[in-house]
Amino acid sequence: MTKIAGLASNRGRNLRHIHDSGPGGTELAVVLSNREGAPILDAAAERGIPTEVVERESEESRESHEARILDALSSYDFDLVCLDGYMRVLTETFLDATPTTLNVHPSLLPSFPGDDAHEQVLDAGVSVTGCTVHVVTEAVDDGPVVTQESVPVYADDDLDSLKSRVLSDAEFTAYPRAVRWFAEDRLAVEERETDDGTELTVTVEGDDGGDFPERRVVSDDRRAELRYGENPHQAAAVYADAATEEASVVDAPQRNEGAKGLSYNNYNDADAALNLIKEFDEPAAAVIKHTNPAGCATADTLADAYADALATDPMSAFGGIVALNRPCDAATAEEIVDSFKEVVVAPSYTDAALDVLCAKEDLRILAVGDLADRTDRLTEKPLVGGRLVQERDLWAPTREDVEVATETEPTDEQLETMLFAWKVLKHVKSNGIVFADGTETVGVGMGQVSRVDAVKLAAMKAESDAEGKSAEGAVMASDAFFPFPDGVVEAAEAGIEAVIQPGGSVNDEDVIAACDERGIPMVFTGRRCFRHD
Repeated sequence: MTKIAGLASNRGRNLRHIHDSGPGGTELAVVLSNREGAPILDAAAERGIPTEVVERESEESRESHEARILDALSSYDFDLVCLDGYMRVLTETFLDATPTTLNVHPSLLPSFPGDDAHEQVLDAGVSVTGCTVHVVTEAVDDGPVVTQESVPVYADDDLDSLKSRVLSDAEFTAYPRAVRWFAEDRLAVEERETDDGTELTVTVEGDDGGDFPERRVVSDDRRAELRYGENPHQAAAVYADAATEEASVVDAPQRNEGAKGLSYNNYNDADAALNLIKEFDEPAAAVIKHTNPAGCATADTLADAYADALATDPMSAFGGIVALNRPCDAATAEEIVDSFKEVVVAPSYTDAALDVLCAKEDLRILAVGDLADRTDRLTEKPLVGGRLVQERDLWAPTREDVEVATETEPTDEQLETMLFAWKVLKHVKSNGIVFADGTETVGVGMGQVSRVDAVKLAAMKAESDAEGKSAEGAVMASDAFFPFPDGVVEAAEAGIEAVIQPGGSVNDEDVIAACDERGIPMVFTGRRCFRHD
């Protein structure tokens, strides 16, 4: 375990935070202050951390004072020294006798050194500040940088608000990071020969770029404050990543300018709908409710694709979001306004289509522009205290990717439907099941804790809610393997005649046997497509 000697002159909030969070399994072995009565002393004592006080006497030299500090620390084992608001400049007497010494400064050095950094920041009128963790040298705020963290400076900031945000949003992030690197033996501080003598250098093993770097900086611009969040008692706003080139609902203009703005749920559902129809090259339409597809289809014309998608579950589609991957024409617009919808998302609209759509006062009409390529490679989910980041699932199987697992081979038509169903399935909340016929959905079972229940739900929706459709003769797609044959048996009883699934269960042989007994072809993709939010 890495042990730290902490030096502070006042509150020592960074030291307290490091102790409480224990980055890299570290602990404070001792806290020393050069000021009797410093609040850090009581805070350390409450945490069971030994404390020492060594005040500098009148007329005492820095070297003499540091010698007494070293004597007070001599009975403690420590591997690292961390300063936190320690209002003394250290000399060789201390630095040569101790391990690596780190300090955190409340600005992005080399800008604004000294003990009035926040005042300098505000006087300079800069828009970004932050903190710097650096190795302590005899020169003030001049040691090699270990890491930095930035925060914005807002127009209404004063000294107190800026100081508080730099501490909580920057220092509480950067200082524990540097300590963790040291504890993990990834932080190397070395002397390097130069033309002017020697200088200290810092290297951090693994602090590289790429898709998942050691550090992430997220900087978005607020586009709008929303009326409320998922529920009326929650405040909300939408932020935009200005670097995104991919078609998005965030900055999409509303073609009916007088309509009310999008809500939090509208943005969420519209984004889900747009991501779904980006899967297809053919004219495609999707109707989304609560981020799940109520229906999706491709067809020779956009109007037909929309009609086929809507017919999957017209009752659930009431108040839903419509997404189209072609410019919306008048024929499609007429179909859309035949029942209540919240939002339409499309690359663009003909004038005739806008005349039809704008007649509906409560319908929001978003033009996202050319869909082109899906360029954003990562997606993320905020957590309390952090965020999950992963690659977007942009993969979908081709005919060459699937493996026929059963004695019965699927027909060409069944294979085409399997590949269509998989692209829709990627956007269904897990556990997810899609029934499809041709290139249109028949029934969707989403968000179930049991895969059999998802099959039952898809069958029920196909039987009771779909218009002019049936599970009879349809294809079933499953987002993960069937752990037992019961899901396939349930689907067969509903009329399913072909199955696409990832495979990989210890009971695959039993599932295959259940299909073979019924003459049902089944293929494996070798990959699952869970969607958990």
